[in-house]
Amino acid sequence: MKILFIGDTVGKAGRAIVRQYLESLQQEYEADLTILNCENAAAGFGITPKIADEFFDWGIDVLTSGNHIWDKKEIMPYLDKNPRLLRPANYPGDNPGTGVAVLKTKSGEEAAVLNLQGRVFMPPTDDPFRVADKELAKLPKHIKVIFVDMHGEATSEKVAMGWYLDGRVSAVIGTHTHVPTADETILPKGTAFLTDVGMAGPFHSVIGVVKEDVIRRFLTSIPSKFESASQDARLNGAFLEIDSQTGKARHIERVHRR
Repeated sequence: MKILFIGDTVGKAGRAIVRQYLESLQQEYEADLTILNCENAAAGFGITPKIADEFFDWGIDVLTSGNHIWDKKEIMPYLDKNPRLLRPANYPGDNPGTGVAVLKTKSGEEAAVLNLQGRVFMPPTDDPFRVADKELAKLPKHIKVIFVDMHGEATSEKVAMGWYLDGRVSAVIGTHTHVPTADETILPKGTAFLTDVGMAGPFHSVIGVVKEDVIRRFLTSIPSKFESASQDARLNGAFLEIDSQTGKARHIERVHRR
């Protein structure tokens, strides 16, 4: 099974470059499953139902997210209506939405997508390691291909999750920092790993935000409103090939377009 994953998509610039390259990337990599992290898609903070529908209309199969999923209140009812938009599974269970999606891919085979959120330098949530254990135990035994979006700030926590799930899932790919790392690998028991996939968004910025706004905050420590930047849009992602019979990764590579 071939999986295309697009990193945190930031604002209008991020959505535009995803739309520009999505179809050609899916064709180039013959993607059976396309996943995108959408938590910054609406002006850099959260996502709206309209934007989520656009992503699905363009051909995204599953949307993952993170701590910003709650920023647009109108998304709350949508989370319960559309299980292909995920929020991290380790938020309280009575929150809207779900953290796991099981779906049939374009190849006709089933796959699972699990969304987790780290706790280091992040809002309080349940333990993602133990929640991962619980969610994996619930999956039907015939599901072999399991993709994990580990949304976290600390590289150590994301690396630890990769080792913790090695051999139990097909891939653990990190999101949240918007800065792509160069450590893509297949761990000894067959799990593909990348600490952070990066972002689809404006690189003439500070991780997607107007750079002057961020610099001013660092210089003054005075809270101020952040706005999404718009220049130099680039797309970061990852391509993975998974053995559908075993769930083990065969190949992982970084994807970059500008």
